[in-house]
Amino acid sequence: MTTLSLLAGLALGPVVGLVATLAMDVVMARLPEGTTAPKVAAGVLTDTPVDDAPERLATWVHYVAGGGSGLLFVGLVAATGRVLGAGTAVTVAVAGVALFALMVGFFALVPLPRASGLPRQRLGPIRRDWAASAAAYVVVAAVVVAVATGI
Repeated sequence: MTTLSLLAGLALGPVVGLVATLAMDVVMARLPEGTTAPKVAAGVLTDTPVDDAPERLATWVHYVAGGGSGLLFVGLVAATGRVLGAGTAVTVAVAGVALFALMVGFFALVPLPRASGLPRQRLGPIRRDWAASAAAYVVVAAVVVAVATGI
């Protein structure tokens, strides 16, 4: 596995995040509550009900968070590689599991409980669709990082 310099990691992270977010968008569009997660974030930020959340802000939050998650993932891969000293596949897999847990856990514990205007019966499907979307993000991010660092 190629070790990334700090500068290379900072450059690669947002690219990984953007590519993975674009792939995530395809999955989100096919799920019943798939596009709700960005609206939850926008609703919490503006203190408005989820269904009335500003669409433009939801899009911005989605892509900024996606880019930031790309940076986080590249950092997790670098840290995991140093700690485990394992090959690319193992390192990326371990970092991917950690990122998935962070993405799903953060969403389910921070913005979703603070969202207004959501009936209880929608919370489970929103969590499920977010988990599926996050899984797609992690898989694509893992592939991009593995290719970039030499599988």
